[in-house]
Amino acid sequence: MSAVTPITGQGALSQAMATAASGMRAETLRLRAVAENLANANSTAATPGGTPYQRKLTTFEEAMDKATGASIVQAGPVVLDPAPFHRVYDPSHPAAGPDGYVDMPNVSEAIEAADMREAERSYEANLATLTQARSMFTKTLDILKA
Repeated sequence: MSAVTPITGQGALSQAMATAASGMRAETLRLRAVAENLANANSTAATPGGTPYQRKLTTFEEAMDKATGASIVQAGPVVLDPAPFHRVYDPSHPAAGPDGYVDMPNVSEAIEAADMREAERSYEANLATLTQARSMFTKTLDILKA
């Protein structure tokens, strides 16, 4: 990441709002990935020895907002979690291999819950920043009108 330079005036408020809004968009995408992971936590392969659902992870990248010059967050590529699948012995399952084991998704509900809480808190922090910057922008306009 680049060094932070002090900025002043309404441009600074526009940049703060752009940065906070981009953070909110990024955390929304992260929450969608968590929801998808939780929805597929028990999705096994359809065929014996097949690959079950693999946990998805969102990545983020720094970018520059051309309109405001703000450093923003944007979604990077969605990657698959390389963690191993969980194996469960269930020879009657349609996806069981010749050894009777079924590969289960590498999704941990506890980890997803923690990711969800972290994304929620980050979203709330960005929302508070956006609200404060908008309030300051409005007050600045009120001062200029007077």
